[in-house]
Amino acid sequence: MTELPALGSVLVVGTGLMGTSVALALRGHGVEVHLTDRDPAVAEMAAAFGAGTVAGPDTPPADLAVIGAPPAAVPAVLADLQRRGAAAAYTDLASTKSGLQRALEGAGADATTFVGGHPLAGSERSGPTAARGDLFEGRPWVLTPSADSAPDAVAAVRELIRLCRANAVVMDPEEHDRAVALVSHAPQVLASLVGARLVDAPEDAVQLAGQGVRDVTRIAASDPALWTEILGGNATAVADVLDGVARDLEAVRQALRAGDISPVTAALQAGNAGRARLPGKHGGEPAKYTWVPVLVPDRPRELARLMTDVGDADFNIEDLEIEHSPGQPVGLARIAVRPDRAEPLVAELRSRGWTVHW
Repeated sequence: MTELPALGSVLVVGTGLMGTSVALALRGHGVEVHLTDRDPAVAEMAAAFGAGTVAGPDTPPADLAVIGAPPAAVPAVLADLQRRGAAAAYTDLASTKSGLQRALEGAGADATTFVGGHPLAGSERSGPTAARGDLFEGRPWVLTPSADSAPDAVAAVRELIRLCRANAVVMDPEEHDRAVALVSHAPQVLASLVGARLVDAPEDAVQLAGQGVRDVTRIAASDPALWTEILGGNATAVADVLDGVARDLEAVRQALRAGDISPVTAALQAGNAGRARLPGKHGGEPAKYTWVPVLVPDRPRELARLMTDVGDADFNIEDLEIEHSPGQPVGLARIAVRPDRAEPLVAELRSRGWTVHW
């Protein structure tokens, strides 16, 4: 295996959620990170958050520049950085790739030192204060090198991915855009459409909302301006996915109107099968967990006490969900553990005074 080059210094251009998360991950490995943003106050905030130092006119060229700008802005930002000799190699974090790749030449950018990149991680929250140094751990990070991309540039970006503890996946730009339309962009549209149904819903109905609708609409809290640009840059591929969803939705709608429940059952079963194909924790094989529901008093430090008790008893929490009960003195924490660890956890928590619904 080819030894990857060391990254002594990295310039992060655009200090939002993604760029700042990259910076935090690199700082954790002792990499010198310089930060810049079109809004200097945002770069200053990222620096205060421990992501690096704000770049200035005397900042020396970096080994790698990471562009955290919206897809449509990347070619012009790249060309400007290259004209200034800001780094030896360049990559980006944009979520669409085929249009970007085609736009490089028109922007006057040099494709030899550039390698397209897209880490498949994120959050409905935005800005540097939402960043996390472990955001990319175990997540796929797509590389879309062109035929012109120099081997040294590819190697530098692979080292970036390794330091961020992500998994490099090489794809063709068009293949990438079709894939993210299915697993990211169309789901954003669907979550937003479900969320939009709540706008004019009666208040009594909204007050009944439980974890299900919260899970489905979580990403509907994402930045509309950013997603408008992303969807516009991948419009055809997203529309293709939505065409299939529309056909399935119409079949279910007609079945419900006709009182024929069998197509609905088939749709639900297909949903089970598709959900089961998603990768497990840290990108591993799909895993099945058992959920242990625990009542948590609505008082300070009670959730922390529960987590401490679980840890002290040597149980690993695979996932955690918290559901609040409006007007009630308790909430419900659902702890996911391996199936063989569920009953021992229930017994342990009960012995420590917790009320477990099992």
